[in-house]
Parts: sequence; structure tokens; C-alpha cells
Amino acid sequence: MKILGLSGAVSHDAGAALVVDGKLVCAAEEERFIRDKHAKNKLPLEATRWCLQDAGLNPKDIDIVAFPFAPIGLGTAARWHYAKRYWYAPDRALDALFNGNRHYKRNEKRVFSFLTDLGFDLQKTQFMPIEHHLTHASSAYHLSGFKGRAAILGVDGKGEYASTFLGYADENGHIHKIKEFFDPDSLGGLYGAMTQYLGFEMLDGEFKVMGMAPYGDASRYDLSPLLDFNGKKFRVNTRLVNTVGLRRHKQSGQSYYFSSKLVDWLGPMRVGDEIDEPYVHYAAGIQKMLEDSVLALVQHYLGDIIQETGRLCFAGGVALNVKLNQRLLQLPGLKELFVQPAANDAGTAVGAATYATSLHSIPVQPLEHVYLGPSYTTEACVKACEQHVARPSFRILDNTVEYAAKLLAKGEPLAWFQGRMEFGPRALGNRSILGCPNAPGIADKINQQIKYRERWRPFCPSLLDSVAKDILQSTHPAPYMTITFDVAPEWKARIPEVVHEDGTIRAQVVTQKSNPRYYELISALERLTGNAVVLNTSLNRRGEPMVCTPEDALNMFFGCDLRYLIMEDVLVVKE
Repeated sequence: MKILGLSGAVSHDAGAALVVDGKLVCAAEEERFIRDKHAKNKLPLEATRWCLQDAGLNPKDIDIVAFPFAPIGLGTAARWHYAKRYWYAPDRALDALFNGNRHYKRNEKRVFSFLTDLGFDLQKTQFMPIEHHLTHASSAYHLSGFKGRAAILGVDGKGEYASTFLGYADENGHIHKIKEFFDPDSLGGLYGAMTQYLGFEMLDGEFKVMGMAPYGDASRYDLSPLLDFNGKKFRVNTRLVNTVGLRRHKQSGQSYYFSSKLVDWLGPMRVGDEIDEPYVHYAAGIQKMLEDSVLALVQHYLGDIIQETGRLCFAGGVALNVKLNQRLLQLPGLKELFVQPAANDAGTAVGAATYATSLHSIPVQPLEHVYLGPSYTTEACVKACEQHVARPSFRILDNTVEYAAKLLAKGEPLAWFQGRMEFGPRALGNRSILGCPNAPGIADKINQQIKYRERWRPFCPSLLDSVAKDILQSTHPAPYMTITFDVAPEWKARIPEVVHEDGTIRAQVVTQKSNPRYYELISALERLTGNAVVLNTSLNRRGEPMVCTPEDALNMFFGCDLRYLIMEDVLVVKE
């Protein structure tokens, strides 16, 4: 059975994924093709077209198109909760009761239109809408490799109405809800509102707040008025955050997801790129509030299942908060934590396809890697160089890995473009900028001269499985940079450029099976430096999507201070 999953239902992170007879064969995000980060208000036209082409399929070959957004009945709690909590905006409250599936209908119309344009016959191809949080749950559980019972957690801004999902999979792999919370009572929305207040873009800058938090003191300011929480239920203070309509703060022609009362209380919105007071303490406070709240909910609703099974699966945009994930991993009784690497809404394309697969009693194969996007040959990279307007100086290497390792050991940053593009927000060694983690100042150089981003932003390491236990002080799997670990004291001085302010690293453990060429490169670097670790960040500049094609890589290369780019076996040098 061939099932196409789509994302983009909530106006961002459109993508497409193809599951064939239970195996995820390809997946890609629309932003990479259209060069528009998060592909806001777009559907995955180019991503779908590429997935079909990559699998050698035509629209008529697809049995089901699965979509991560579904109608929500008036008899459920969701629409009534929404109407009650938004009493101060009567137009929205009444609309939720009398026209509560307007968003779904609008989605359905747009999806049908673009599928028809691609040549789908919707009289013959089944269209399956699936509740948003069920697709998040499926993307985590069905690809985890866990068999039988496991706890499942989903936290994001919101889907149709739900913002938080706590449930489990039974012995047969069927997903069940235990508890849901609904908009505006959203921990993801609360964190997003504070992200805006702290001067970053909502749905994009949350990880910057997380990165800023270790520089602050969470006890300096009391942020408890934002959230009423008793350990099992929570209520967001919509007089301050998660606001709509006239309650929203307006400044310089923009409307924000928080109120002017928040500004009166905490002071003006933060501006600029520095980590300054009091904002750094607000970042620490909201990070701690998120962590404490999620952990309490998990212990209350999922504690028994975790004690029984030792397993937890996690997806939704908040699952990209790696500091939270480290604390989850430390929960008593938890032995295995699987965080969906594309935990954001792009991953709902995968979740929709896997959920539809499971409904047809077809076993879903565990996720082996996320190198699921386009790849390019050395010949294609040569052609891109020959056609590029910059007329780059290039040559083909005979010893690509050894040459790259020597550059890194000399302290040179390197753009590394290899194999299939990663699916999800993390570069995992195929669309990466690399550096030597013991080269003094390499992190500052990449931040300031290449990525053009805030100087305090941390970088992540990719490290070989042979040294993972020594560095991370843990044997827990870490293939996708979804969890932070405390660095062993003796390693902090050996790889200082990838150790964050709080002594943690967001690690990718590389095995020979998962990425042979990347493994070979890090091994070569180890022979030169004694450390089987490389600094790794995504191949893009601030505000841009990760590069997809050789042309994208060249454009990025000539728009920054990088001197070396290796695409497959093609070396491009900027004199």
C-alpha cells in the first residue's frame, strides 16, 4: 500500500512523506524547494512532486492521501472549551460553536485543488483526514521501533483545537488518548508568546530562547502569573499571553500574541542580538516553567505506563526543546525516550502516513535515519559550478575525506554537502557547516562571519559511537540531536567550542551504518586531533532554509565568508 502524507495544515512547515508497505521511503519539506523558511501559508506542492518522482510513482499509484487535520465535532470538549475561554472575543467564540470546522474546510479545499493540479483523481484516491495530535503521536510511536505498550506525549502550539496530548499505545500498537488540553491553554503557545516578547520570531525563535536560558537565573523573577497549574491541570492567563483580538499588544504596525499588560508588567519588548538583563532571566524563567509543567503532567498522566514499560515517545513542536528532553530522560523508571527528529509540524506528514498505514494493520518499519531528501551526483555538482554566475574555482578530489579532515584540523570551517538531504530541522552531516571543536574561536567565527547570527548561540557536536559513552556519560541512543547530555568533565576542555554555558551538549552520535562517509570523516579528524568529534551546524545563513541543491549551496557559499565547500567530491575554493 502506498500512502502519501502531507503537512502544512496549520499554515507553516508544509512537507510531504511517502510510506510504501509500511516503510518510510522519502520525505521532504517545502521550504527547501521554494527557499522560504517554514513555507508559511503554503502547501507542499514541490515536496509532493519530488516524493513521487523519487519513488518512481504517478498520482494514480497512490492509494491514500493522509492529511494531519480533521473535523472536530460539536459534541467534543474542544470547541466548547475554546468558546468559553475566548469569551472576550465573541466573534471567535461564536464561530467555534457554529462554524467550528471552517479551518478544516478551507484546508480541504486548498489540498484538493493542489492535488488535482498534480494529476490526482480524488474519486479514486482516498483522502483521509486525521486529527493533528494523532499524527504527532503516530510519527513518534510507530517509527520508534517500540513494540506494544508505550507512553506517548505531544505538545505544540495547537492543531485543530488541542495543544497537548497525553496517551499511550496498546499491545497491538493502537494509539489511545488519556488527556488533552485545548487552546488557549497551550504550553507551546505560552512559550511562543514569550519568544515574541523576547524579540524573536514565533515558530522559529523558540530554540533561541532555550539557548539564552542558561545565561540567566530562573529564580530572579516570578513568572507564575502567566500560568495557573496544580500538577494535573493548567490554565494560561490570557490577560497576558495567548491573546486574540483587541487584547493583543500592537507595536510598529504588528500585532503580537501577548497583551500590553505583559509589557506593563515586565517592561518593553527586547530588541537586538545581545543577551541582556532582565530578558535573559525571563528566558531562564519561561524555560523552567515549561520543563516543570511538562514533567508534572507526564508524571501524573503517564507515570504508571512509564513505570510499566520504561518507554516514552514525544512529538510536537515543543519536543524540539532539547533541555526539556534531557529532564524527561531523567524521570524515574524511564529507560527509553524516542523523540521524533522532525517533531515540528513538518513531521505530521510522516505521522499522517504512518497512522493511515497502521489503520490498515500494516506494520510500520522503525525509523533508521532521516536522510530522506534529494541527493546529487558529483557530475551534477560539477554542472552546477559550471553554470553558476560566480564562476567558482573548483576541482574534483581523489581523497575527499582526508582533505576535508586536514582543513578542519587546521581550524578552517567547511561547508559539507553530501548524500541525501535531512528531513527535519537538524543538519546531521549531509547539509552541514563543520568545524574542529578544539580550534579556538571557531564557534564565534561561524556565528559572526558565516551564519550571521547571535554570537552567544551554541553549536552542536557530531561524535562517533566509540566515544559517546565517555563524553555523554550515557548509553542512551542519540542519533538525531534531540536530547542534551551533561559533558564529562575531562572532555569539556577537549571540545570547548561545542559545550554550552550550562555544561551540556546537544549531541548526534554517528555510527558507520547511519552515515558511512560522515563516520569516515570524523574518524579521519580523530587521527589528526585525538578527538572523534566535529562541530556541526546547518548549511544555511540566518533566516534561510537549509540548502537543498548544489546551486543553493553555491549561493550560500558566495554570500558569506566561507572559504571551502565540498559537494560530494567537488572542492570549491574562494580565494
